[in-house]
Amino acid sequence: MSLKRNILDLRKRKEKVLQGGGEKAIQKQVAMGKLTARERITSIVDEDSFHEYDMFVEHEARDFGMEKKQLHGDGVIIGTGTIYGQPVCLFAQDFTVAGGSLGLMHARKITKIMDHALKMRVPLIGINDSGGARIQEGVNSLAGYGEIFFRNTLASGVIPQLSVILGPCAGGAVYSPALTDFVFVVENISKMFITGPEVIKTVLGEEISMEELGGAKVHSEITGNAHFYAQNELECFEQIKKLLTYIPWHNEKKARPFPPKPPKAEYKIEEIVPHDPTQPYDIRNVIRAISDDSDFFEVMEGFARNIVIGFGRMNGETIGFVANQPLVLAGVLDCDSSDKAARFIRYCDAFNIPIVTLEDMPGYLPGVDQEHAGVIRHGAKILYAYSEATVPKITVIVRKAYGGGYIAMNSRHMKADFMFAWPTAEIAVMGPEGAANIIFRKEIMGAEDPDAMRKEKVAEYKEKFANPYVAAAKGYIDTVIEPEETRKMLLHSLEVSMNKVDRRPSKKHGIPPF
Repeated sequence: MSLKRNILDLRKRKEKVLQGGGEKAIQKQVAMGKLTARERITSIVDEDSFHEYDMFVEHEARDFGMEKKQLHGDGVIIGTGTIYGQPVCLFAQDFTVAGGSLGLMHARKITKIMDHALKMRVPLIGINDSGGARIQEGVNSLAGYGEIFFRNTLASGVIPQLSVILGPCAGGAVYSPALTDFVFVVENISKMFITGPEVIKTVLGEEISMEELGGAKVHSEITGNAHFYAQNELECFEQIKKLLTYIPWHNEKKARPFPPKPPKAEYKIEEIVPHDPTQPYDIRNVIRAISDDSDFFEVMEGFARNIVIGFGRMNGETIGFVANQPLVLAGVLDCDSSDKAARFIRYCDAFNIPIVTLEDMPGYLPGVDQEHAGVIRHGAKILYAYSEATVPKITVIVRKAYGGGYIAMNSRHMKADFMFAWPTAEIAVMGPEGAANIIFRKEIMGAEDPDAMRKEKVAEYKEKFANPYVAAAKGYIDTVIEPEETRKMLLHSLEVSMNKVDRRPSKKHGIPPF
């Protein structure tokens, strides 16, 4: 065969593969409001940068009539490309080919690109759109999932792993996204669940829709399984690209710096926090008042909203922000917010991202529900994460810092590198009202006017303990600063911490309170 005929043959074979599951299957995909697998990849990477591998891989199943079926590419596309000129590895399941079901060769393609990403130290982006394990391949499908999970774990903390849920992701398949760093979901498209609606109806007799069971909002607001929520696929892809501007390509690098910019003039830090300590405010505006260009990219915005986490920049360098949110539950810590913050802290530590903590919270959320939900175990996670982290750690106490919450939010006792407090800070075992009721109970009960005596004792307690100066006198706070000084002090602290070295005891690994 001549070279020309060989080339024509290659082009025909490629054309067949590019048709995926055929025109009808593609039309059905489009009718569901979904892009095709290749359209998704080309929408994420730089123009003309995607290079596909294993295009001609086929399944090897021989049971249940599978020997007669040709599944182009075995229902998954893998390859490399660039985003903003930097290399990434990707895979995208193709729902038009056998519902994107995972068989042995399908899994081998995914694990091949996972191995490549880890070896080359580049981010891995996985687009999930699959009906689950390919039943006709039996245990081979399960083996494939196991190989993927193992590699997710190997790559954890070494390269960024991003999972994009753009269709169903059911059964065992959900555990791969759960093992990755960031999960992206899209309204009306993303579906994640262990057990489908049909099984629930059969076993429990309950009717529930896919959206109610495991839709995008469920995982963004209730379960905490998703980190980013979008209204459509293109918005999702922009979120992916924005995230990649903040994080390093692997754990031995720092995130790419950007030209420094001052915060926008509209965010006046001295005007954001009310003088009345009982009044709420949006802590995100404090972050915007100190970050470059007032830019803040929030993570897990809809889940456990009593704590805020996300990325910003200071002097052009990526910073991880952790902040109590007084707008929601007065910013208390509970089971979900502790989990949310702890995982983010560990991510920042793994990828050399300094952590700035803004504290304003009255402690852990009390109540039987929280105690029974395991607030002791969950609350310990944030303590463990801060204690374990060796990146630069800086805390600013804005208002309340009571009880165990004061310790948990990166206190000096968790080895914060720098501790600052505003003059409005209240650092104490508990709030003045509660403390006065306990300490001065006899005086209040025995007074002619108990209410007046209570007010007097509350004021006395505030004067003595509910301020930053007692902690500053003991060296637990480095200095008390004016709100307007916050950005300047943080910038200097980050500069001083640039070459921080923190030696820890040699061990295989610790045992976090999972």
